Amino acid sequence: MTSAPGQPVALVTGGGRGIGREIVLALAREGCNIAVAARSSDQVTATAETARGLGVQAMALALDVTDAEMITRVVAAVGTRLGPVDVLVNNAGIAESAPFAKTDPAFWDRHLRVNATGPYLLTRAVLPAMLERRWGRVINIASLAGLYGAPYVAAYTASKHALVGLTKALATEVSGKGVTVNAICPGFAATDIVWNSARNIAARTGKSFEEAVEAMAHLNPGRRLIDPAEVAAVAAKLIHDDATNGETIVLDGTQ
Repeated sequence: MTSAPGQPVALVTGGGRGIGREIVLALAREGCNIAVAARSSDQVTATAETARGLGVQAMALALDVTDAEMITRVVAAVGTRLGPVDVLVNNAGIAESAPFAKTDPAFWDRHLRVNATGPYLLTRAVLPAMLERRWGRVINIASLAGLYGAPYVAAYTASKHALVGLTKALATEVSGKGVTVNAICPGFAATDIVWNSARNIAARTGKSFEEAVEAMAHLNPGRRLIDPAEVAAVAAKLIHDDATNGETIVLDGTQ
C-alpha cells in the first residue's frame, strides 16, 4: 500500500453545519486541506474560514449532491486549487418522516437521490484517481436506521440501508488496493435534523420541544443524543487506519 499523502485533501459534503462541520474541523486538525461543500453557501464559507484558522487550506463550494454535472465541476475545482481528493466524506443527507401510506413517490425518490445516489455519484467521481494513487478514504455517514427499521421513516431507512450496502460492496471491490470504504452509523444526534423533528412532533402532539427531544434521545440505546464531535472523531481516526474496511461503525450513545 502506498503511504498517505503528506497533507491529504478532503472533500466533505453537507459540511456547513452539524456533523459535517465537526468533521471538517476534525480533519483540519489532522492536517487535511479541506473542500467544504453544501447547498448553503453562507454556512460552508464560514466553516471554511474556521478551518483556515487551524492552519490548512480550505475552500467553500456550493453543491447539490444529486447533480452529476455539478459534482464533476466541483471535483475538478478541488483538483485545481487543492489537489486530487484523497478523502471523501459523504455526509450530506435529508431525513423526513411520514406514515408509509403518505410516502408518495416524490418523497421516496428524494431520500434515495440525496442519501444514496449522491454518495454513489461523488464516490464514482473521485475513486478512479484514488485507485491510481493507491491511497484513499471514503467515509459514508449513514445511520442506525441503515442497520435497523423504524416506523414513519421508510424512505429514510431504505436510503440509509442502500448507503450501507454500497459501503460493503465497494469495500470488497477495492480491498487490497490502498483505498478503504467505511460507514459511520450514529443514532439521533444533536443536530438541526433532531431540532426540526422535535418542533414537528411538538406541533402535532402537544408535547413540549424539550419533551420531544428527550423522546428521540431515549430511542438511542444509550438514551442520549450523539454529539456531532463523536462522529467527527471516528472520521478523523479512519484517516490513519489502513486496516478497517467495509465496517459499519455504530455510535448509539452506549460508549
